[in-house]
Formats: sequence, C-alpha cells, structure tokens
Amino acid sequence: MIIEPKIRGFLCTTAHPVGCRASVEEQIRHIRAGGQIAGGPRKALIIGSSTGYGLASRIAAAFGSGAGTLGVGFERPAERGRTASPGWYQTVAFEQAAAKEGLYAKSFNGDAFANEMKAEVVKELKQNLGPVDLFVYSLAAPRRTHPVTGEVYRSTLKPIGQSYTNKTLDFNTGVVSEVTLDAATPEEVEHTVQVMGGEDWEMWVDLLMKEKLLAPGAITVAYSYIGPDVTQPVYRNGTIGTAKDHLEKTAHRLTAKMKPEGGSAYVSVNKALVTQASSAIPFMPLYISILYKVMKEKGIHEGCIEQMNRLFRDRLYAGGKVPTDSEGRIRVDDWEMRDDVQAEVKKFWATVDTEHLGAEADQRGYHTDFLRLFGFGFAGVDYSADVPDELI
Repeated sequence: MIIEPKIRGFLCTTAHPVGCRASVEEQIRHIRAGGQIAGGPRKALIIGSSTGYGLASRIAAAFGSGAGTLGVGFERPAERGRTASPGWYQTVAFEQAAAKEGLYAKSFNGDAFANEMKAEVVKELKQNLGPVDLFVYSLAAPRRTHPVTGEVYRSTLKPIGQSYTNKTLDFNTGVVSEVTLDAATPEEVEHTVQVMGGEDWEMWVDLLMKEKLLAPGAITVAYSYIGPDVTQPVYRNGTIGTAKDHLEKTAHRLTAKMKPEGGSAYVSVNKALVTQASSAIPFMPLYISILYKVMKEKGIHEGCIEQMNRLFRDRLYAGGKVPTDSEGRIRVDDWEMRDDVQAEVKKFWATVDTEHLGAEADQRGYHTDFLRLFGFGFAGVDYSADVPDELI
C-alpha cells in the first residue's frame, strides 16, 4: 500500500507508519544528544502520551533519564485499508525503541477520563512499575464523559462576552481572510472547563495518592498556553482560557495535597506549535506562521521535543527550586513571548494578507510541520515505496 497525505480542512486522514517511526527516532536522537538528565525521573506516568507534548515528555523521561514509562492515549488502529492514526504508530515505535534499550514501556489505548482506564493503570503500576516520581497530564480531547455523573461535555473554542473578528489563514491554500466567532453561552463555558480544566487531573492525582502510587517527592505537571494579545480574545480570555485558569488553580490545590510527601504540582506554559488541535483554532495558523518566521530568523525556533528538553533539563530537574512566574507557572514560552519577538509578530500581523504572506509569514513551514504530524516529509523515508501490510 502506497500511503499519501489526504487532507480535509485542518485534518489529515492518513498517517505513514514509517514516517511516524522516523519522527520518534528523530526526537530520541535530540534528547540523547543532550546526555543524561541529572536527577531526572525514574518512573513516569504520561496521560496523553501518543502525540505532541505528551509523547515528547515520554521520550525525554525514557531516553534522557532511563525512566520506565506507562502511557495512556486514545488512538485509532488501522482497519479495512485505512491507516491508523499517527499516535498509534508513534506509540508502537516508542515501545520498540524502549525495548531495544531494556526500558519498561507499557501503553494503554482508551479513554483516560474513564474509571475503567484509571483502574487498569493502577493495576499495572502495582504489578509491574510501582510508584511514579513523575506524572505528566497532557490530555487534549474534544469531549469528556464524566466518570461519576455520566454526563457528556463538549468543549468549544469561542470568545466570552462578545463575538470576535480577526484574520485567519487557510494553511493549505495560503489564503488570508477574516473570520468571526460568536460569543460562548454560559453552558459552553462550563462544558469547556469540564473537558479541559483540572478536574480529571485532580482525580488522577487523588487516585494515585490513595493507592500509594506517587513516590515521595513526586512531580506532576500539566500543560497550558497563554499567548499574545492578538489571540487573547479567543484563547486566554475565551472558553479555553477559562479552562486553563481552572487547570492552574488545580495545580495549587494539588501541591498542597502532595506537600506532606515532598511532592509538587506545576502547570508548564508552552510555546505555540503546529498540532492537530491548534490547526483547528481560527487565528492560530496565521499567528503561528508569523511566529515561526520571526523565531527562525532569530535562531530560537523550537518544536515539541526541544520544548520538553528545556522543560526537563532547565526547569524540572535543573537542581534546586523549580523556577516559576508570579502565578507559580513554569514558562517555557519565554522565547516566544520575548518583547523583540512579539514586536515583530505584531508588525507583520498588521499588514499580512494573501499577497504578502510569503514575505511576512512562514506558511510553508507551517504546512510542512502539519504534514510531519502524520509522518510525512521525513528525510530518509521513501514515500513512493509500498508499505508492507504488517506495518499498517
């Protein structure tokens, strides 16, 4: 089977297993190049471990610190000539690479919100891995079935209070246009908090503590985003931002709970990157395209693995007190939010249009990174070759 990218809007419906393996191997090489992470984790649990920041976290823990890792993701296997989702292939590639190094690596595929999944994880930890000293919560989901009430919540991406209009980019065609998002209802705000806030993170930590599966001095970290003024109305001041506020308040509660055993909880604010989620957010593809141009020209551009490399080496395991901002958040978006970077982004944003996109934004880089999410565009992979059935 010859696998080519099939793009529909902000989705790619195919994934290349060989390319996904190349992606994992590339990230492993980056972490290994930095040497051993002194004082890094030995046993890690990662929720949302199959793609993006969660996968990069798992790679950093395993190949930077020799940690045994247990991961939870929700991915689609291949069926009837249809490829699996990229996270499926990346999880397989990670487990194979870990096995070659003699590292424990176990992955569960299913709904991390569900009590049944939590029970499976607890059972596996008790039987095979033991208490973890790092718990990463990197879950991005469009909906959540509440494990107690059974109510189904769906997240939305909307401003609060009034509608918002601004520029957006169709990253497939390179067309810059305007889009308007209607204001969220109170119910939509609550639903988004239920899906993307901190309640499930807290449920996981409470369960791990109850079952004595958090090691003394354990760290737990969840991921967030703040962003610049141009995205504030729809992101940080919108429904998602309300959920992130809840996530950050949860971190303070968790730290208080974990403190008697020397543990702590953090929210890490990370850089804007091309992800399946960000590609669906109006305004973000254009902002990220401009940001990429500016940061690449300044030599400070990073992807997921570079971000997690800095988080682990320079923040969580640098020795001494973990550096945070005034709100207690770890900031690895610091290069993105530098005054000189944001000044140039604002300048380009004010004038960018379809005609001048190539001079004022890195739309090609955005599109390349989007395809790489699905295993396309990696050097050394023959995309014209037939992929054996056993790899699909």
